[in-house]
Amino acid sequence: MKKRYKIALGLLVAAVSILVIIGAVLWYFWSSNLPYIGSLKDYSPPIITEILSSDGRVIGKFYDEKRIIVNLDQVSKDLLDAIIASEDDRFYEHEGIDYMGILRSFLKNLMATRITGGGSTITQQVTREVLLKDKTQTYKRKAREAMLSLQIEKMFSKERILFLYINQIYLGHGAYGVEAAAQTYFGKRAKDLNLAEGALIAGLYQAPSRYNPISHFERAKERQKYVLQRMVEVGYINEAQRKEALDTRLIFGEKEDNNIKDSRYFAEYIRRYIEKQYGREMLYKGGLKVYTTMDISMQTSAVNALNQGLAELDKREGYRGSIKSLLPDEAEAFKKEAAEKLVQNPPQIGSIIQGVVTNVDNQNLEVRVDIGGINALLPLAEMNWARKPDSDVIYYNAVVQRPGFVLKKGDVILCRIKEESQVTGIKWVVSLEQAPEIQGAVFVMDVRTGKVRAMAGGRDFSVSQFDRATQAKRQTGSAIKPIIYAAALDYGMTPSTVILDTAYVSSMNPGEDDVWRPKNYDGDFLGPTLLRNGLIKSMNVITVKILNTIRPQTAIDYARNLGITSELEPNLSLALGSYTMTLKEITTAYSAFANGGSLVEPYFIEKVEDRKGLVLEENQPAVREAIPEDTAYVMTDILEGVINEGTGQRSRVLGRPVAGKTGTTNDLKDAWFIGYSPNLLAGVWVGYDDSKPMSRGETGARAANPIWNYFMAEALKGQPVEAFHAPDSVTFVKIDSESGMLPSSYSKKTVFQAFKKGMEPTEYTPKPESAKSGQFQQFDMDFDQ
Repeated sequence: MKKRYKIALGLLVAAVSILVIIGAVLWYFWSSNLPYIGSLKDYSPPIITEILSSDGRVIGKFYDEKRIIVNLDQVSKDLLDAIIASEDDRFYEHEGIDYMGILRSFLKNLMATRITGGGSTITQQVTREVLLKDKTQTYKRKAREAMLSLQIEKMFSKERILFLYINQIYLGHGAYGVEAAAQTYFGKRAKDLNLAEGALIAGLYQAPSRYNPISHFERAKERQKYVLQRMVEVGYINEAQRKEALDTRLIFGEKEDNNIKDSRYFAEYIRRYIEKQYGREMLYKGGLKVYTTMDISMQTSAVNALNQGLAELDKREGYRGSIKSLLPDEAEAFKKEAAEKLVQNPPQIGSIIQGVVTNVDNQNLEVRVDIGGINALLPLAEMNWARKPDSDVIYYNAVVQRPGFVLKKGDVILCRIKEESQVTGIKWVVSLEQAPEIQGAVFVMDVRTGKVRAMAGGRDFSVSQFDRATQAKRQTGSAIKPIIYAAALDYGMTPSTVILDTAYVSSMNPGEDDVWRPKNYDGDFLGPTLLRNGLIKSMNVITVKILNTIRPQTAIDYARNLGITSELEPNLSLALGSYTMTLKEITTAYSAFANGGSLVEPYFIEKVEDRKGLVLEENQPAVREAIPEDTAYVMTDILEGVINEGTGQRSRVLGRPVAGKTGTTNDLKDAWFIGYSPNLLAGVWVGYDDSKPMSRGETGARAANPIWNYFMAEALKGQPVEAFHAPDSVTFVKIDSESGMLPSSYSKKTVFQAFKKGMEPTEYTPKPESAKSGQFQQFDMDFDQ
């Protein structure tokens, strides 16, 4: 018997020794090349790069991992308690490894004959996620995890380990860490989560995809129930709190920040720059803070102005018809689906939403519309813009003004909720809308510094990311004329120089035989015309004659000095804006007129900081003298005349000194308005992406100028009225508006005009008879040779 015991004891000792040796060998090999835990001191995971407005508000975010680092005091206590109760209730007691948990997991794995996981402490999970980055279920990984966890507990505090845990782990729906999860699922900061919300997010740690509340709400609720029960068992909450949390209604959805929504084109411009300058890794993982020059209120005004102007223009283009037409059974299904959407996102006054036509009443001139089971009234007055494209507006409204000519029962249409209805059984009065096809852009900069205050590169970034403010090159039309006229002033002409506006025949390029006959927009000729009036009325032939006199290359050199880099060729079509430029480019050129001859380079970024606050880049205004100060002011004075007397008269509604120029291409494919106040410069472009013509009459004055007005009215609201500062080198003279000379008793109309000192007229206006003696022809011969 003793012999048997000795043999058994020997076998046991041998077995234990073998196990110890195997364990030691495995420990040696598995513990070799362990990651350096000191790296946890400088925890630098991929985090969001934020684009900020001039006042520090977020206008854009770029990331590979949607992570926002927060400290423990920036997280609600309920959420922290829920995490500990459900993931590691002995977190503050163990030293990195919960041996009872490991034993339970070991027995479970033996029963399953495979590694199923389980038993990991929060420390072990941090080790796995941050250091090992290995999720394979092997004994080797578990052993390495345990070794590192013991070391981590000796080196770091529990608070540091918990900090790493709440910021590192993926929690589904693109969110890493509790702060990103709180904002993604509930549109809240982590510190503002209630018990019900905190328990739901804590439940995501086990399996974020399986318990994603957006995709699997019932599973998420079951997991939330488990977490709350664990909190009761651990003693963090009582039974009454558990029941209240379970009954709390959960409202999901990341709140869309209007600042980000309105700033997408601006932020995308910044994104492209940062990626080019610092690389993709830094952009999407570096956690940069990019402080921009954007003014949020101006950006919002620019977006609203563009949308309003394009919607108005698009309606003038005609109604393209309903979105689709439904059969009776299809209409019922549509209404049911729409009603479900309204529960999640209730519409408000001003909302644009789809509805289905239920009745068209040609007798009472109204249409009934069902919007998700809610009755709405569409009166004729809110749809009488809906002529057919390319039809005559006056004829259409006068002859076929009946709702039935446009809509029929079953049509799905876009409606804007205008107001509450006073009719029984009708909730809303709506207007007929359509998604615009026309596009546009707005570019705004500070006149003196060049800071880009706002930029809208199109109607809807979600539909098209192409930036029409900085990427699209379009024909400038008459918007190029101020550059030519400024060159003429420095060539020796004056605002009172007379040019004969008559038919002009020429070869566009010297030595060519082809005949070119430029025409004015309305086809008429004014005869003898002052240079100032040629620009104010935007006369094509006069501009061609001026360009021919100063020579096209002179104008091109002048344009280059004003920052124009686009391709330009020395021919007379330059006078009509036949060459292409970006909105940013031509708007920048006008800054020299607005800024006393100094050209300011537009810039978007004030400074760039890394995640530690180290400044990587800082920008300052770049200003250089481009044209003489007196030339700049005389041009501003003439461009004020464009507003007060010419093609920009719609801007008189602003009631303050502003200067600007319309631009229209002959085929109505592009419409422009570039204008400025003493402090603010803004450019607007309108047109179709495929360069198809707009409807008759859609000139820069009608298509682009109103958008500029809408923007400037908001941007300058509350600002003191300021006049343009005239330099000492300029003098003001009252002149005859026809002859350009000093007024006399024969003058019918006079106007105050700025001149460079020494260039003002000195002769008086003669009798009309003497004006016919050939004086005007002499000017014409001098300047058209």
